[in-house]
Amino acid sequence: MPPETSASHLVIIPSYNPGPKVLDTVRAALAQWSPVWVVVDGSSDGSPALLQELAATNAALRVIVLPENRGKGAAVLEGISQAGAAGFTHALTMDADGQHPAELIPAFMAASQREPGKMVLGKPVFAADAPALRVNGRKVSNGWANLETLWLGIGDSLYGFRVYPIAPLQRIMLCNRFMRRFDFDPEAVVRLCWAGVRPLNIDAPVRYFRADEGGVSHFRYLRDNTLLTWMHTRLFLGFLVRLPLLIVRRLS
Repeated sequence: MPPETSASHLVIIPSYNPGPKVLDTVRAALAQWSPVWVVVDGSSDGSPALLQELAATNAALRVIVLPENRGKGAAVLEGISQAGAAGFTHALTMDADGQHPAELIPAFMAASQREPGKMVLGKPVFAADAPALRVNGRKVSNGWANLETLWLGIGDSLYGFRVYPIAPLQRIMLCNRFMRRFDFDPEAVVRLCWAGVRPLNIDAPVRYFRADEGGVSHFRYLRDNTLLTWMHTRLFLGFLVRLPLLIVRRLS
């Protein structure tokens, strides 16, 4: 069965030194949807050449190569900026390392097409072998994100398999010098909630690959948790300022 094609919804995959597994990820996405764009975030592992070679044989794939590593959020911003200029209205983001379920792309896109004013958030379903530190650690960030939005319905703040309306996300990012690195996913959903973009949650499996399976992780426990702590400090202060408006919105 050929992949579904859309002039309004595209897949954007930010990619930083993912290793050869990125080809499996991109091929799986291309089997489900067209177009697929990969934003190479200054990778130095040889993957840009592999992706460009694949793009030369598949018109549905576009590869955008950034000259240096800027962070996941910066890569997504580059992708949605170019996509918005090309007339796309929504972007599904997914990680390059194969953790996200490409087979659910059509379902997430269909949900977004039915309710285009919402963001469609993947709510992770973990396998029994998922690292306990990662599974339990995200509960802290999720608790803060729900407080900061007055429980407007964020199922998971960190899972990057989701569909964004491009215009409000781009507007928020261009007015904010943060959201450029690992802090992108949780800050994006909180600020979009503040802007009136409601979440729609859909369960989605997540798979963690071991190193011997080609898994690559750029998560650094101290560095990234420090970044998240600073992010939630900023968001909590923003929450206090917006609290009256959030209460009105929550009761409406």
